[in-house]
Amino acid sequence: MAEPAMLHGSDDGEGVERNEHLETMGVYLFDKQFLLERLARIERCAVADNDLALDLVAPLTQDYRVCAYRFGQTRGRVTLDRYWSDLASIDDYYQANMALLLAQPPLDLYQPDWTINTYQGQYPPARTVPGAATGNEGVFVNSMLAAGTIISGGGVNHSILFPRVQVKDGAIVEASILFDGVVVGEGAHLRHCIVEKEIEIGPGERIGFDAKQDRERFAVSRQGVVVVSKGAAVSEGES
Repeated sequence: MAEPAMLHGSDDGEGVERNEHLETMGVYLFDKQFLLERLARIERCAVADNDLALDLVAPLTQDYRVCAYRFGQTRGRVTLDRYWSDLASIDDYYQANMALLLAQPPLDLYQPDWTINTYQGQYPPARTVPGAATGNEGVFVNSMLAAGTIISGGGVNHSILFPRVQVKDGAIVEASILFDGVVVGEGAHLRHCIVEKEIEIGPGERIGFDAKQDRERFAVSRQGVVVVSKGAAVSEGES
């Protein structure tokens, strides 16, 4: 899945609200001049500016010819799945990713007749190794691990790890999404987290266990997903 817009700062106790901005994750095709004219109207506050599909595209159906892709036709990537998900919030994004870990996911990424044509970093295969201090085996259960990921005596359960993630000795990652280059220090424990790329979680950190404390340090969604973004108050391990 693509990365969502990261949120900085904490919320007001009822979910992420402040310092929030929206970015569309849909695919649209417009005539350039027509789109610029419509955006100019939004800039002049002639129409609302909350949701591209609802505030810009939907009204066009009344006066213009608007075409949409019908999922599940005889051709197309999602023919078998008929999959579509509106990623309108952090919770939507989180749930859509977690759904990929189901025994029968709503979107099958492993269809043999569909090649994912995108650039992927030239990293070595993901691997698990024993921890240097404890000798404990690195373990992962029902998770997706991208290339370059190393679990060194830690444990990963029901999570999605992007490339080059490191889970150190005794660290535990549960039901979380870790972006490219995240390092989870020795003995740290993450639960229900989304961690932005290149962040280092210090040894012994616990995130996702104390809602009040989490809200003081991070952005927390309405359903309790903790978003650890750059600049957040997270202790870092030694480089």
